[in-house]
Amino acid sequence: PYTVAMQTHLLHQKVGKFEKVLEIGTGCGYQTAVLAQMGFRVFSIERQRSLYMQAQKNLARLEYHSPLLYYGDGFAGLPKFAPFKGILITCGAPDIPQGLLLQLEVGGRMVVPVGEGTQKMVVIDRVSDNAFERSEHGDYKFVPMLQGTE
Repeated sequence: PYTVAMQTHLLHQKVGKFEKVLEIGTGCGYQTAVLAQMGFRVFSIERQRSLYMQAQKNLARLEYHSPLLYYGDGFAGLPKFAPFKGILITCGAPDIPQGLLLQLEVGGRMVVPVGEGTQKMVVIDRVSDNAFERSEHGDYKFVPMLQGTE
């Protein structure tokens, strides 16, 4: 719960209610529900079919119908719905996913754990079409961000 709260806090400093947020790594849907409850327009991708199906059931049972869930590769993002005001990644990326940065709108924020083993919580703010600002917010342990689906 602390990590979910921290990532959400970092995102919410820049992203407001009703704005589009892309979540990479739906998992069981817990973080998705938190984001939806805060009023974000949530688009979430899960690469593991079993987790994707479970998240759909969990969110429906809790009567969260607004988050849009997708089964797919998180590295690809959802370009057809871009740009996003916020992108929150719930798995440890080996480096900043460049393809996802392109789906972040100017003025938007990405929150992503970066590194192998222990990750740094990295915040990337897009300040113009070609300029980004980076800050780090502590060490965390996440499952790795993997390409493809299963």
